[in-house]
Amino acid sequence: MKVLIFGGSGRMGRAVAYDLVRERSVEAVGLVGRSRERLASARDWLKNPKVVLHALDVSDRTATKALMREYNVGVNTVPDRRTSYATIHAAVECGFSMADMLEEYHRTPDLYETEGLALPDGMSLAAYGEWLHQTAVANGVTIVDGIGFAPGLSNITCGDGMRKLDAAESAVARVGGIPSPASAAGKPLRYMITWAFEHVLREYVVKLNIRKEGQVVEVAAGTGRETFRFDRLGRDALMECAITPGMPSFITTRPELREFAEKTVRWPGHWEGVDTLKECGLLGTEPVEHRGAPVVPREFLLTLIEPRLRPRPGDIDVCVMYNTVRGTKSGRPATISYWMWEEADASTGISAMGRVTAFPAAIAAVMVGKGEIAERGLVAPEDCIHGELYGRFMEQLGRRGIRVQEEIGP
Repeated sequence: MKVLIFGGSGRMGRAVAYDLVRERSVEAVGLVGRSRERLASARDWLKNPKVVLHALDVSDRTATKALMREYNVGVNTVPDRRTSYATIHAAVECGFSMADMLEEYHRTPDLYETEGLALPDGMSLAAYGEWLHQTAVANGVTIVDGIGFAPGLSNITCGDGMRKLDAAESAVARVGGIPSPASAAGKPLRYMITWAFEHVLREYVVKLNIRKEGQVVEVAAGTGRETFRFDRLGRDALMECAITPGMPSFITTRPELREFAEKTVRWPGHWEGVDTLKECGLLGTEPVEHRGAPVVPREFLLTLIEPRLRPRPGDIDVCVMYNTVRGTKSGRPATISYWMWEEADASTGISAMGRVTAFPAAIAAVMVGKGEIAERGLVAPEDCIHGELYGRFMEQLGRRGIRVQEEIGP
């Protein structure tokens, strides 16, 4: 099997490649990116003869399709919508199956910050999403759509919980990447960059859909806050979470739910700090005039804050998950919970976010390449990794040192 990684020179792409070069069934791992220098750096870090470099701009659809035809399956690790949709578009047209980790369900594109997404002439966002899906189905393509941490692992576990109940009424996924307690000290917002921070800020200001009392309701990101105690897996920590994007597929794939939301986990005080930034207008994207020059507030904030949020020597990150699915089992109320606390791997230098995002994507890509995932079209993780395949998926995570604790209670 030959696997092609788009965004292969980035942090997530490298982590996916690290996992895939160790898979016996994979004979070649292609890294795609625009910068030859960054691609070479990734190859030097991986130190594996399976790695092949491809300098390419995916806006060149003809060249992208030609490269896809040289491989069996792909992984899309790019975080922006313009590039992600361009790659998916090429894939569904040329019959190339992929695992994609963008925090969006491509079949129902985000209505707000589209990040330069290029629509075909005369086609709306909704029509474009459905066109991608139907084209994939017609061409026998499988896109595991939103497969990483959240979306991804969170979708799969919540989907598993729903199947174990006779009837599911609510699902809440609480997930997040945070610095360790020691690493959080002295950092603004008690936060540390483990993912594209511009993308994180976008998630704090958009509007999104949730399910509430059986209806699809649009809410602002950062609402629906709650505090919980993570007291499993040898940990004891007080945490806060608030509604953000992350599992948009559940709105359409699980219409029977009366309540559904994904919430991002942070250390106490983080969300209050985000409120202050919003109130000051610093998360805005419209230019304002400053001393005769146009300035985009969010871009200016990023320039100031990103250097202060980068990891210092010795800093490590943590990825937390606490998901609950509630409903009935044998006529009685039942709750199924999923707990995870994962830290960076000092031996490899791969962050916790890299491990819990990239490794699920790599596992899913191999499953697609082997034909174990048979669904066609743009398929959400909860609809293609379940039953026996769910067990194998979790077993593969365990082999990589990622443990998810499941609990069943009233």
